[in-house]
Amino acid sequence: MLLSWLTVLGAGMVVLHFVQKLLFPYFWDDFLFLVKVVLIIIRLKKYEKRGELVTVLDKFLSHAKRQPRKPFIIYEGDIYTYQDVDKRSSRVAHVFLNHSSLKKGDTVALLMSNEPDFVHVWFGLAKLGCVVAFLNSNIRSNSLLNCIRTCGPRALVVGADLLGTVEEILPSLSENISVWGMNDSVPQGIISLKEKLSTSSDEPVPRSRHVVSLLKSTCLYIFTSGTTGLPKAAVISQLQVLRGSAVLWAFGCTADDIVYITLPLYHSSAAILGISGCVELGATCVLKKKFSASQFWNDCKKYDVTVFQYIGELCRYLCKQSKLLSTFDLIKYDFQKDEPMRNEQGWCIHVKKGEPGLLISRVHAKNPFFGYAGPYKHTKDKLLCDVFKKGDVYLNTGDLIVQNQDNFLYFWDRTGDTFRWKGENVSTAEVVDVIGMLDFIQEANVYGVAISGYEGRAGMASIILKPNKSLDLEKVYEQVVTSLPAYACPRFLRIQEKMEATGTFKLLKYRLVEEGFNPLKISEPLYFMDNLKKSYVPLTRELYDQIMLGEIKL
Repeated sequence: MLLSWLTVLGAGMVVLHFVQKLLFPYFWDDFLFLVKVVLIIIRLKKYEKRGELVTVLDKFLSHAKRQPRKPFIIYEGDIYTYQDVDKRSSRVAHVFLNHSSLKKGDTVALLMSNEPDFVHVWFGLAKLGCVVAFLNSNIRSNSLLNCIRTCGPRALVVGADLLGTVEEILPSLSENISVWGMNDSVPQGIISLKEKLSTSSDEPVPRSRHVVSLLKSTCLYIFTSGTTGLPKAAVISQLQVLRGSAVLWAFGCTADDIVYITLPLYHSSAAILGISGCVELGATCVLKKKFSASQFWNDCKKYDVTVFQYIGELCRYLCKQSKLLSTFDLIKYDFQKDEPMRNEQGWCIHVKKGEPGLLISRVHAKNPFFGYAGPYKHTKDKLLCDVFKKGDVYLNTGDLIVQNQDNFLYFWDRTGDTFRWKGENVSTAEVVDVIGMLDFIQEANVYGVAISGYEGRAGMASIILKPNKSLDLEKVYEQVVTSLPAYACPRFLRIQEKMEATGTFKLLKYRLVEEGFNPLKISEPLYFMDNLKKSYVPLTRELYDQIMLGEIKL
């Protein structure tokens, strides 16, 4: 009798196993991930009760003592151990202690490309208790000035390769902002940080200077274009950094992993998930100046890379666990009105699987939105109220996402006055402002167009000329390349006699986006950005075919 019961039980377990594999193939992966997420929450709760946080910096200093000779950063073949980075960052801290009036809580802006000194300066300023604002190393001119003014820094630290960019705006910077350059030779008005580092002490900085007691205290500012206007400084709290730094661990990475980071460090993905994630593990990261497809596999083999970061498909765990711990939804979006759709009762509508929807995340006590630096309007504009019931509040991410039948999430497009190209969000308002400075242009409408074989959308500008003015294609080219980052420059121009607008005079982009840049469908003049000729050139059928076949790289 017992044997028969055991036989039945065994058969039942086998059947359950196959049913689980068939219907819930990721069950155990999801379960283990969820357990780790719960452990992270418990850890953060303990910090709150104790009244003193163990920050990412604290964990880094602990690793520097316990494993001083372990490689932390590998960059262009050079190895920087945990001890090396600790000492170099202490030198940075002592420079500012001895040669500036910086104090705990002050903001310092950092404009630097991917290089070890980005981390040295970041950690050095963190040792002083400063808030560090990561500036996009591609921006320039008015956009760069706007970012600096938005975060209100006491100092600005600039990488050697970006000193020319800052020199252009130096006369417009506030006298209260000291500018430091990571080079021996720097322009007038800039202090050489590199020179002072050579004689600075590498002694440890007292922990009392950077001790943190509140999870909600500001740690970083990271800039985002949002859905409208110029870049805005998103407030990144200690809570967000600690959560983000645990992501690699939650996905199963260990101290033995070697993480390949090619994303720009001014992005949260590289800085928080990548660098801070390696600190959480005590792991090693291979840092690249920028992504290179031709060097990728060689680097992976050369450095024994086991983990790499990328932007593209969002992990399915967002749909399963974040769904449990940080509520988000995908809702229908009206592309012509450029706003979420609502039903007759005034509530937002969920999308079906396979249909693009606006990604929104519920805001509540356990999932706060810390907003942006500057005017409250920036923060308010990101919030949706009365979404599914009276009084609820959701964060509008501005991303349109598709969820497939296997519950994976995929990026589809940006909403509002932005589009994504080359992994960056492009603000159409910023591009319009730059083009509008030309004296022969009356009006411009900027949008993104899809191109087969490319992720995101390439920039295109529809232009109306002023009466009795002619189009100067070389001047348009010069204007955009000198005033905009490369990814924001329109690849295509379209000349129109008039533009359609809504009843509230908002320019319609939906039809323009749909028509794209096909010269067979569009009778109006079209032009293509030619970097060799340093001008825009007529977009012929032959040129269009070359672009579509991938013979011309954008």
